[in-house]
Amino acid sequence: MSQPALSGAVSALEEALGVQLLERTTRKVLLSPAGERLAVRAKAVLDEVEALMEEADAVKAPFTGALRLGVIPTVAPYLLPTVLALVHEKYPDLDLQVHEEQTSSLLEGLAAGRLDLLLLAVPLGVPGVTELPLFDEDFVLVTPLDHWLGGREGIPREALRELNLLLLDEGHCLRDQALDICREAGRGDLPVTTTAAGLSTLVQLVAGGLGVTLLPRTAVRVETSRSSQLLTGYFADPAPTRRVALAMRTGAARAAEYEELAGALREALRPLPVRVL
Repeated sequence: MSQPALSGAVSALEEALGVQLLERTTRKVLLSPAGERLAVRAKAVLDEVEALMEEADAVKAPFTGALRLGVIPTVAPYLLPTVLALVHEKYPDLDLQVHEEQTSSLLEGLAAGRLDLLLLAVPLGVPGVTELPLFDEDFVLVTPLDHWLGGREGIPREALRELNLLLLDEGHCLRDQALDICREAGRGDLPVTTTAAGLSTLVQLVAGGLGVTLLPRTAVRVETSRSSQLLTGYFADPAPTRRVALAMRTGAARAAEYEELAGALREALRPLPVRVL
């Protein structure tokens, strides 16, 4: 809209509501207190209108239009090739838009309607969010070449009590999972002297001899292939694991599509080192 048309529309709305929505000066325009209150209601109305349009589009033609997918960084590099290939082959009319963010940001985006579907580690335990489990995968221990556990199989979890474990920065769910695994192994407070923003950096720190780390199986081939100074060790059964799922708003207009996509994705993921659910 042009500026005069927008001003006219706002003035007409103010007249219809009988309240002043904006405070206007020669330098700037601000929401009035009444405007701030009504803007919250207006956003809710617009969100419902958008949901109505999505519902209509879904009924008319499933798997068309935009699908805004949020993915956590410790999943994105390893699963997106499979996801993108599946969508390209099976749902060519779907406009998939990918957003890589940490779990807290993804959940905020889902609740606000900025994102439609999430691919991340669960359980989340968040009201209003429905999880569609895809697979479980084991964690492995990545060590330098000269480490006494390097390349071993049947490693007991208790070995984690004495290791210099390198972790991701605060905010990554994989960091929290690693800490939970250590607590289950009987390790108390874990002193953290070195952290990394991503798994690639974390693995390079291990290759440089600064410690060891835990990797999900889906990340091993990509991350350990970058250095010849690494070995991968495997835990004794039951190995520490994580579960990866799709997550959607409970009652989402396109819930049936998301459930079908989850089923197709489970089949596509079978060649990976995971246990499909």
